[in-house]
Order: sequence, then C-alpha cells, then structure tokens
Amino acid sequence: MSEPAHQLSPRAARTRAALLAAGFELLADRPIDAIAIDDIVARAGVAKGSFFNHFADKAGFAAELGAAVRADLELRVGAANTGVTDPVARLAGGMRVALDFALTERKRTIVMLRGLELSTGLGDRLNQGIRADVAALAAAGLTRPEAERSGVRFWLGLCQILQLGAVERELPRAEAAERLREMLVLGLTGLGVPQERAVRTASEVAGAL
Repeated sequence: MSEPAHQLSPRAARTRAALLAAGFELLADRPIDAIAIDDIVARAGVAKGSFFNHFADKAGFAAELGAAVRADLELRVGAANTGVTDPVARLAGGMRVALDFALTERKRTIVMLRGLELSTGLGDRLNQGIRADVAALAAAGLTRPEAERSGVRFWLGLCQILQLGAVERELPRAEAAERLREMLVLGLTGLGVPQERAVRTASEVAGAL
C-alpha cells in the first residue's frame, strides 16, 4: 500500500503530482481502458515502476482523478447553497451548479465523469450533501417511499446525465437552461415533490443559469 500523499517525500510527491497531471490530460482525451500505463508514465517522464508505488491500478488512478474534481464541484455547490435551508431549493441549486460546471469546465467534467462511476457508494463523503438534502426532503414529507433507498443515486444519475449531455453536445447556455428546467421537473417530481412546486422551482433555478 502506498503512503498517504501528505506523508510523501518531496521527490515522491513530485512524481505523484506528475503522474496525476499526465493522467488528467490523457483521461480528458479518452477513457481509462484506452490508456496504457506506459502512456501515463511516458507523459509524466517517470519510470514505470513509479506508477505502482502510488496507485494500485488504473481504475484506482482514474477514481482519484475523478474524486479530486468532484470534491471541487461539491465545494462550489456548498458555497451556492450557503444560507439555503429548503431541501427542494438546495437540490435544484446543486444541479444548476453541476451544469454550470460542465459548461465552464468541460475538460475537468469529462475527467470527473470518466473517473467516477455512477454507483459511487452512498456512504462516500462526496455524496454527503445530496444524502443530507434527500433526507431533509423525506423529513418534510416531500418524497416517495422509494426515495429513501434510491433517491441519492437517482439524483446523482440525473446530474451526471445532464453534465454528459452538456459536454458531449457543447450546449449553448440558453439550451442548457431549458434542459436544466426539464430535468429538474422530472427529477423533483420523481422524488415526490408536488408538480406545482417542482415546476416553480425549476423555472426559477433554470432562469439563474
């Protein structure tokens, strides 16, 4: 098992950073299955054995890259939702930030989507915000019973589908806003939020994109 990044020697830290930087550029261009470890180390300018000093395999390497981008996205969602207590507005606002991220940070979004699987564990710290918002929605009596088990994955999936469409089609902002409005109506009503409230929230949030 490799040492935690914060415990690495300066030389090892530079090697790890070079590998991650190389992997980021390669993963933005093609899926991890299409990237050889030889490609990563050649781009990083390090020996092949160095890769395995820091990462168990390519899947873990890609997951670390994706998690780093997702962590930044979650910070942005948290900042946007500061002071917002309504769970409906928080979930909708989070989806808006995720879409805006895809529109303005295309390469980083691609790396995130390729590095993180849709089935990211529900207990993962990166899902803490969505998990809390879905729980608050349930506590307010605004969810279907199914949302207790599947609501977090459902919302994550919608956000990722929306982001994927934005980066693949390079949507203009006006079209992206309309997609956001539609996805919010579908997503909120799918969780159990009443139609009128879902439509109202979706229109307000999409208008702020």
